[in-house]
Amino acid sequence: MNYQIIPIKTIDSGYAGKLSFFEASWDVPFEIKRIYYIHGVPNEARRGGHAHISLRQILFCPYGKIEIILDDGHKRESILLDDPSKGLVIGPGLWREMIWHQENSVLCVAASEYYDAKDYIRDYDTFLQYVNEGKIHG
Repeated sequence: MNYQIIPIKTIDSGYAGKLSFFEASWDVPFEIKRIYYIHGVPNEARRGGHAHISLRQILFCPYGKIEIILDDGHKRESILLDDPSKGLVIGPGLWREMIWHQENSVLCVAASEYYDAKDYIRDYDTFLQYVNEGKIHG
């Protein structure tokens, strides 16, 4: 499946807390063109429900607990983002759903491309058709 869990560099300043960071080209396998975050999602709510044809992303949760369910058209896997020093790199061709398991959780995303509605597959049956026809792959 086209994903990778990566450690996000973290510097512990003792009494002053921790600073976590990642750098494009060194820690992230793509140039970052867009950053966004999702917040204010009710507990146990679902988001996502789409796949990308070519977009790559790194997801991380600086606060809270969010489950990411990935599906490549053949199998499903679940990853829990519950540590701000854990990043999830997702390649193209994966259906994704996100479930908020803690109120006030924040999901941050750095993306390889600018927003393009044509890169989204928002219907699961269409996604499976793309996978079966080899139009997208991980």
